Amino acid sequence: MSGAALIEVQGLHTHYGASHILHGVDLSIAPGESVGLLGRNGMGKTTLIRSMLGLVRSSAGTVRVRGTDATRDARTLRADRITARGIGYVPEGRGIFPNLSVRENLVMAARAGVRGQRDWTYERVLETFPRLAERLDHGGQQLSGGEQQMLSIGRALMTNPDVLILDEATEGLAPLIVAEIWRILGRIRATGIASLVVDRNYRAVLAHTDRCVVLEKGRMVLEGRSDALAADDAALHRHLGV
Repeated sequence: MSGAALIEVQGLHTHYGASHILHGVDLSIAPGESVGLLGRNGMGKTTLIRSMLGLVRSSAGTVRVRGTDATRDARTLRADRITARGIGYVPEGRGIFPNLSVRENLVMAARAGVRGQRDWTYERVLETFPRLAERLDHGGQQLSGGEQQMLSIGRALMTNPDVLILDEATEGLAPLIVAEIWRILGRIRATGIASLVVDRNYRAVLAHTDRCVVLEKGRMVLEGRSDALAADDAALHRHLGV
């Protein structure tokens, strides 16, 4: 792992009550790097993300965000302070504000990035998501599932992040909308924003990332370049059941 990593996880253990979910997980995300996080359902992917962001308290190990220990320093344990260090988060289930309009959902998230950058403006987000531009006065609850997902991604981009974390960004969406989401994620990746991508479509994840890691029962069991893993059918079958 590099000292220049934007996010660096070392030896992370997380429990839910008596259940030991994560068992000494290591993970790093370098500037501009896109990392896929794969695994069957219930293997700890979302728990890892939530532990990284301080939404779930880890029981051992460290999470460093831009070199700052977010697990030891009580001042950085709050999720809002962790994400303010340059992390955009698109949670499973989208997490938009249903009673706010599209415009309000976007504007309320707007801020400069940690380096003072304002690359992702309101206008640029609407250019990237033209469907949202047509529905600015619609409430979040009036949008389709795909539009809500676009709003969730757009809202994360309004924070001008250095790292974008996407947890099941295409879940439950129609195939045409899924294809549109992946196209948009490809455009975002090309801008140099680092990412951590969780999705059930492992082939799409492998096609849109530089490197992938696989979790099995809370342990990292496979790691490598995405193109190499995509060609290793035996390993994918063994760890993903495909």
